[in-house]
Order: sequence, then C-alpha cells, then structure tokens
Amino acid sequence: MKKGLIVLFAATLGLVACNKFEKGEGDMTYKIYKSEGKPKIQEGDFVKFNGIQIIETKSGDSTLVNTYDNERPAFFPVSKSMFKGDLVAALKLLGEGDSASFKLNLDSMTKYSGQPKPTGAKDNYATFTVKIEKVLHKVTNEPDSIFETKKRDFFKTEYDLLIKKNKANESSKIAKYINDNSLKVNTTASGLSYIIEAPGNAQRATLTDTIMVDYTGQFTNKKADGKINVFDTSNAKVAKEAGIFSPMAQYSARPLVLGQLPAGFIEGVQLIGVGGKIKIIIPSKLGYGENGGGPINPFTPLVFDIELKSITKANALAAAPATR
Repeated sequence: MKKGLIVLFAATLGLVACNKFEKGEGDMTYKIYKSEGKPKIQEGDFVKFNGIQIIETKSGDSTLVNTYDNERPAFFPVSKSMFKGDLVAALKLLGEGDSASFKLNLDSMTKYSGQPKPTGAKDNYATFTVKIEKVLHKVTNEPDSIFETKKRDFFKTEYDLLIKKNKANESSKIAKYINDNSLKVNTTASGLSYIIEAPGNAQRATLTDTIMVDYTGQFTNKKADGKINVFDTSNAKVAKEAGIFSPMAQYSARPLVLGQLPAGFIEGVQLIGVGGKIKIIIPSKLGYGENGGGPINPFTPLVFDIELKSITKANALAAAPATR
C-alpha cells in the first residue's frame, strides 16, 4: 500500500512512524504512533477523535473520510464489537491523546455494517489513522439515563468550542486564501470578495429568475493531499479530481431559482450577465451563518467559481406550455 497519506497525516500530528504494523484481534493490524498512558477506551465510552480512512486503488490511495479536511472531529459511541478486529476493537487499544493506524477487513466491515464495499479497492483492507482527542468514560454501574445526559453535555461543550474557534478564525481564513492564491479581489459593502473573470452580457438576474449555472463550491482550506477542498460541483471532472464524484449525480449546468440561494451567491451572480464568469469568496454571514448546513460548519467562509449560462424569467416559465 502507498503510505504517502499516512505519513503526511502522521506528520501533521507530530508523530514518528518508525514501528511496523502489529497483529491485532481478528484480521486487524495496527501501528501505535503515540501513547499517553491514559485509561484505555472501553465499551460504553463516548469518544471524540480526528482521523482519515483510506483504501488503496490501482490509481493510488483514495480518501473516504478525512475529518481534518472537513475541520470537524467525529464523535463515536463505543458499543459492542460487531466482529473481531472491527473499529471498536481498534479504539480499545487507545486512550485519550493516543494516535495510531489500523487496517480493517473490508469484507467484514461491509457484512456487519450494511454499507456497500468501496469500489476500486486494490486489496481487502481499509486503513484508519486516528488521533483520540477526548474520551468521556462511562462509570461502572452508572445508569444509562445519567450517562446520556453527560454525553449530550459533552457534545454540546465540544461543539460550542468548535463554533467559537470557527467564528474567531473566519476573517483570517479568508485573508489566507486570498494571499495564498495571490488574488486581487474587489470587496462589496456587504463583505463579498470577488473577481470577475468574464463580465458576460448586459442582462442581470432578479430574485424570481431561474438561472442556469456551472459552478464549483470549495472551502478555503486545502485538503491534506494539497488539492482544493471541493464540497459541491456541477463539473464531473472536478468532482473526480476532488474525490466526491457520485455516479448518481447529473454533472451539467444546473437550474436554480436565484432568490432561494445564499445571499452571497445571489450578490455574486448579479454582478455578471449571461456568459459571465466570477469567483466569489462568501463570508458566513452571507452564506450558511452560525448554524452551517450539511458538510458546511458554522461560521465557515466559502469560495464559488460560477459561470452563468442563461437566465429564465419567472413569467416565461409560467407561460411555457405543459408537456406530456
């Protein structure tokens, strides 16, 4: 297996990967990078961790999950093991502050989780590299109702810290993205930064219009592999390069009602005409705000590359004859 991603991830954690994988329970093998000597994770505990999950394909490593790319740690209730050598068994080798890599059997994971086996896997293993951030241990004989309250409070506290951090860092993220990419942006009174790459014609969309657009939305931070961090796109090639391609999606220009989009997207589209292209950097107050949505965290700035293909007026849609 290629080890580039694991080595890169270990380096970001300040780890030294000098020991070989050891035999664990069932088909699982593991490599401990760092051990703080704290109590090991047990069944019933609630764990906050960061990590990546990759499989090796013929074309190289494929990242299935990377919480650092998403800037959102995972929270995991430690239940009974589903099979020997599963993720629960792996996590039980660790305590708070510990870091390790595990190779888990894909056939077993598929059989017991009910999730489809990743396509294109070169061998029958997935590699998880994790850093245990915090552990909420369940006290022996503690009533489930009391521990459930503790878990809710634990999650709320950690999530509130994430929101506070995102809010404090948002302006610096935008500035860093602009500086790292050597962009010469204009900024509107609302706080939208933009670069018009092609102005298009004189037509401008209004809130009730349906626009046809090609677009790519990304976060300001790059992925661990150095690629842009795309969360949505209408371009199949971009989706494949970003590792988010779905055979169920239709990759082509998409019709969107302008007034139903985030304020920053609306403002950006209205700066160009049909045939126009624009890059916009949307602060969270013009995007998904303090709540976020889907893969977008609270107080997260977004970058969109947009090409406006056409504008259809609402009255034109209403007047169109029905098709059978």
